[in-house]
Amino acid sequence: MGDTTHFRTIIISDLHLGAGGSKAEEVTNFLKSYSCKKLILNGDIIDAWQLKKYGVWKRKHTMFFKRVLKMIEENKTKVIYIRGNHDDFLDQIIPLRLGKHFQIRKDYILSSGSQRYYITHGDVFDSITTHLKWLAYLGDMGYTFLLWVNKLYNRYRAWRGLSYYSLSQRIKQSVKMAVNYMTDFEEKLTELARSRDCDGVICGHIHHPAIREIDGIMYMNSGDWVETLSALVEDFEGNWSLLYYDQHTVQEKGFSKKAAPKTIIEDFPGSIQKQVAFSSLLPGKNQRFL
Repeated sequence: MGDTTHFRTIIISDLHLGAGGSKAEEVTNFLKSYSCKKLILNGDIIDAWQLKKYGVWKRKHTMFFKRVLKMIEENKTKVIYIRGNHDDFLDQIIPLRLGKHFQIRKDYILSSGSQRYYITHGDVFDSITTHLKWLAYLGDMGYTFLLWVNKLYNRYRAWRGLSYYSLSQRIKQSVKMAVNYMTDFEEKLTELARSRDCDGVICGHIHHPAIREIDGIMYMNSGDWVETLSALVEDFEGNWSLLYYDQHTVQEKGFSKKAAPKTIIEDFPGSIQKQVAFSSLLPGKNQRFL
């Protein structure tokens, strides 16, 4: 990548450290190339559900937290860890503040210029997770199996010289029930932001990165580090963009108050959005997730 790019805010979520599908090395390398004043870990960073069953904690998972501590040490980065449903064991200790630069919370309100954003992992409106936890665990098992099948399928595609293909993302986009769930999820979270007197909401949880306006409220989702390998970033002018970890130059959706150099501008109904180009951190690895 070359020189380090410094942002005001970086938001990542759904790393699922401890689960087999977690891309711990990729997210660690991402944070080595991008520094920030504030790092928000927006839930499901540690996958306690998987660790209780058949997940394994590996050195690469520990290296992620070492990198976060290094950011605090080198750049005085303020780290805010938002509890998710897969790391709900944190309920026993939150709110918790460790020194000046690290805290664990249930939610957070971020000031970005004149805007206020309500930050939550997103499971607050997931009735399955909240009221029928056994069904949520069952769904988690099915998702884990799908990721395993996806890994085998992409080994075959790599052998054929084909690019990466995400079966799980395709299924979620194709199944009407999943599409309806995501739409309902987004609308309810924007209503929550409005009730908190905020201009927007920032979440994760559904592994579907997005930036768009819904009924006058900005909705932003940081995606995940299992399939999409994405992060939300804010520059020092209050512009927000999505970055994807990839070897090749890719297009990324974003929200901006004004166009930045070397960006591809595309107008969407109801809001101003921009697309920015982002290259890989690790030459020689092809890790595109769609």
